[in-house]
Amino acid sequence: MTTLTARALLLDMDGTIVNSDAVVERCWRGWADEQGLDGDEVMKVVHGRQGYATMAVLLPERPMELNHEDNRRMLAAETADVDGVVPVPGAPAFMAALAGLPHALVTSADRALSDARMGAAGLPMPAVRVTAESVSASKPDPEGFLKGAAELGFAPQDCVVFEDSEAGIAAGRAAGMRVVGVGPRAAAHGPDVAVPDLTAVRVETDAAGAIVLRITTG
Repeated sequence: MTTLTARALLLDMDGTIVNSDAVVERCWRGWADEQGLDGDEVMKVVHGRQGYATMAVLLPERPMELNHEDNRRMLAAETADVDGVVPVPGAPAFMAALAGLPHALVTSADRALSDARMGAAGLPMPAVRVTAESVSASKPDPEGFLKGAAELGFAPQDCVVFEDSEAGIAAGRAAGMRVVGVGPRAAAHGPDVAVPDLTAVRVETDAAGAIVLRITTG
């Protein structure tokens, strides 16, 4: 059992509380085919980043305006496709336990996509959310997590991030926050603690009102 104490939690969406892998696979493998890229190689880097940033990694010589154009097209396609979007195991109880506690969604999705996926998964939308429109740089840049902490009114060191991807974990650590890695991709990328899903996390509060996370590992 690992125990972490925080004043606020910052939650990634895809792969962390929402399992959208089926949609991501469909859309990004289609894009890979259009570009003549290996779909398996594309899927290794797509998680966690905004679409234009993924494209820039995969096609570094490509004009950025084309990446932004494709990004808009991909966001529309992903927003319209919620087939197979479900909550990560344990996410409904985890989110219910956070009701009334300081927490924010910090996602590389835009507002429309986050609405679609949280709705499809049946999860409550946090009152505070930082989406693609809110930042000037994609994860692994820490801007999103720093904005989330600021909007909640807490210092970075008082926040715990929940993330699933290499880019997201790097962003949380660059923000000076502790990171709980969620899911099969997370453990390899240096989170403070890793769990297979959110059934391993129990949320409590202490006498001072701080959030206490009881995390079952191993």
